[in-house]
Amino acid sequence: MILIDPPIWPGWNRVWSHLVSDESYEELHAFARKVGIPERGFDRDHYDVPSDKYDEVIAAGATPVPTRDLVRRLIASGLRHRKGT
Repeated sequence: MILIDPPIWPGWNRVWSHLVSDESYEELHAFARKVGIPERGFDRDHYDVPSDKYDEVIAAGATPVPTRDLVRRLIASGLRHRKGT
């Protein structure tokens, strides 16, 4: 399943969401391509999504979840890739 958290993460004069899959990186990359998120937006285990694309990504099929749930499900899937590991 593709999951997205609320756009609360500041950076580069914007706020961002995280887009993940709790199934596979292949699912995540395919979804990102489908909604026009560039590959440069991929960071270890997620895509950074600017707030202006949040509603579009949900309309395309991503499930909105609180950040805590997104992280919990990413860890449970075995796809979590922490910085430095």
